[in-house]
Amino acid sequence: MKRKLIVAVSVVGMMAGLAACGNGDDGKAKADAGPKEITVWVMDGSAPKAWIDAVNAEFSAKHPGVTVKVETQQWKGIQEKVTTALSEDTPPDVLELGNTQTAGYAVTGGLAELTKDKAKLGADAWAKGMLASAEIDGKLYSAPWYAANRVVVYDKKAYAKAGVTPPTTRDEWVAGLEKLKAADPKSQPIYLPGQSWYVLAGFVWDEGGDLATKDGDKWKGGLATPQAASAMEFYKKLQSFSTAPKDKDEATPQQSTDIVPKGGVASWIGLGWEAGGAEKALKDAGKEADFGYFPIPGKTADKPGTVFLGGSNLAIAERSKNKDLAKEWLALAAGKDQMTKYAAETKGALLPNQVGANFAPPAGSFAEAMAKAGANGKITPVTPGWANVETEPNPIKDFMTKVLNGTDPAKAGAEADTEIAKRINK
Repeated sequence: MKRKLIVAVSVVGMMAGLAACGNGDDGKAKADAGPKEITVWVMDGSAPKAWIDAVNAEFSAKHPGVTVKVETQQWKGIQEKVTTALSEDTPPDVLELGNTQTAGYAVTGGLAELTKDKAKLGADAWAKGMLASAEIDGKLYSAPWYAANRVVVYDKKAYAKAGVTPPTTRDEWVAGLEKLKAADPKSQPIYLPGQSWYVLAGFVWDEGGDLATKDGDKWKGGLATPQAASAMEFYKKLQSFSTAPKDKDEATPQQSTDIVPKGGVASWIGLGWEAGGAEKALKDAGKEADFGYFPIPGKTADKPGTVFLGGSNLAIAERSKNKDLAKEWLALAAGKDQMTKYAAETKGALLPNQVGANFAPPAGSFAEAMAKAGANGKITPVTPGWANVETEPNPIKDFMTKVLNGTDPAKAGAEADTEIAKRINK
């Protein structure tokens, strides 16, 4: 699936007024004589037709007379559209939301609370890393649906020439990069821009830290900490093997289509759609694409490095007139049987919400590496204000560039934390 997954955006401002709308109808199915219908919003590219048809067929068989109207939405402008829809009397009953967007809609009253429905929805089976994005203060507001994460993409020929095999620890990773540098001084052992902050986030989590933490009723940044300093020290070591700019991220220029196809890159860190894009760009240029993949290594071989899980959740509108039916549909769609079919339909390009539903990808594939890495996945702090942190200029990116250019991590971290606290507590 060659499209970018969710990029967190600010939803708090756009959600103004939802809380004042009230809960409206209690959501229970009305006993009327006419046929019933529930509306489901999914994003373009998220729900394979064969899968969504199968879900709806099973649902309709269990609920004769009830039809499911599926409406495909586009990512561009979706926040405004969802905000408007949730404030109206006839919103979609079930809707897909980016996992970093869910909190913003929940705290303003737009989403139905599902805490009491956990057993019905099968929440015990959901991956904990994905579940975190669906809960706020211990209350459930959505079901995790799918996610994806980054892995290391490497040039098999370059690795073979240098005598390097896929590493399983950080030390092995660095040692391999040194061998690659010695084997071909003109090439980059790894392409790593200075501001790939999702990669840094994993290193911070590996150290036991976080990008921000709750401090009473407020949030505070977590970059002026020993954990963040250690994470940046390792990032700086990796970045020293790259000639990538210290003040740009992986999309500026786009690493998969603007950098890798030019050659001279032995490895890089990317998502599945990026790997596919790089392969296509190489083939279009008449070059061979022979990539291998491995999870970002952890400190020890028993567990890969922590990775950011970007993806989507399925929620129910608080003002839905068909909450009970919507919950039935959600339980079916997010359950093990249908999620297993979903994983098979997407051929491992996306991770389902539970390990038991994982697709068995081909050995050596991107999907195999992603699944291994995804088992140790996390998300950014779950609070509506986090979206404000990610807007440009991103203070985490600024922190990274400053440290890479020689600023003391504690000093750069304190400056970043001031800005993070200002934004996240808006």
